[in-house]
Amino acid sequence: MKFTLVINMERLDPQVSMRDVAREVLEMVQMADAGGFEIAWAAEHHGIEMTVSPGPFQLLAWWAAHTSRIRLGTAVVVAPYWHPLKLAGEAALFDLLSGGRLEFGIGRGAYQREFDRLAGGLDQRVGVAYMQEMLPALKRLWEGDYAHQGQYWSFPTATSVPKPIQKPHPRIWVAARDPGTFDWAVKNECSIMTWALSRPFAEVELYKERFETALKNNPGVKRPAFMTMRHTSVYERPGDWEAPVNSAMRQSGQFENLFKNLGGVTNGFVETVDLAAFAQRNEFDPQAMKENLMFGTPDEVIRKLKRYEALGTDYFCYSSAFGQPMSDQKRSLALFIKEVMPAFAEAPATRPRAVAI
Repeated sequence: MKFTLVINMERLDPQVSMRDVAREVLEMVQMADAGGFEIAWAAEHHGIEMTVSPGPFQLLAWWAAHTSRIRLGTAVVVAPYWHPLKLAGEAALFDLLSGGRLEFGIGRGAYQREFDRLAGGLDQRVGVAYMQEMLPALKRLWEGDYAHQGQYWSFPTATSVPKPIQKPHPRIWVAARDPGTFDWAVKNECSIMTWALSRPFAEVELYKERFETALKNNPGVKRPAFMTMRHTSVYERPGDWEAPVNSAMRQSGQFENLFKNLGGVTNGFVETVDLAAFAQRNEFDPQAMKENLMFGTPDEVIRKLKRYEALGTDYFCYSSAFGQPMSDQKRSLALFIKEVMPAFAEAPATRPRAVAI
């Protein structure tokens, strides 16, 4: 099982310098680069301080200029916010400038608040149809001249300039939750991103089952990768769990607000809705969050991750930014690299025994 990092530029207080936020997030990516993470991911969101990433390729290009080996991906670009020709060109340009390090993640989008502002009030659930029209067009544009006549976009003959370095194109990832999206992604040879939020491990098992079912329903398709994400915080003392849980609960209240338009946003700062309104949802219970999320001492986190490894997870995505202080995020990542990742390292090849001469 390999490890990836999703890290957002986030700000909870207008008094915090955005330059400091950007610098510290870059330092986290550099730690992941040096520590052996495979991929660092950037999201796409607009008008909110909790995820400052209106131009994911700009952010990734900055990371690429200050790292050496880690691959860099979008998790995810939101299909309804883009034109296929523009997205094909921007993605290919980043692949060129990064030396072929792009991992291309695409999805339908999540926050209804953004759809109300960027997509004319489109119901965010309709975003999956935009994604399913977008992706084949991107592949054709990366190949050469292509004209498109579709339900959501139409344009005469054009091509992506430049073309990606990676041939035939960068690896494509699709954010999936429902069975139909799993089947479509596998059919189109896309790897799968999943996020069980703060729900129990059974939710991850459900997504893996849908992945395997999609593979069975599409015989002959090359097996893509399966990745799942969890908020992660590693600490030295067992009693230190309350701080990350409190941060995760606050961020969950913000997520529910944006997802369902339940509260306000003032100058980009998102109101946290009262999770007491969701008392019937056990995943918001503090003890459940402590167990379900990747929170714990190094030994506790290793124990939890072993279940993901045994399930057949190809990539575990370490989600760092959920309102924790940056000092805590850095301390957690350092512990994860030093104490947790070695438990999942591949066994070194056996060296030939030296022969005395």
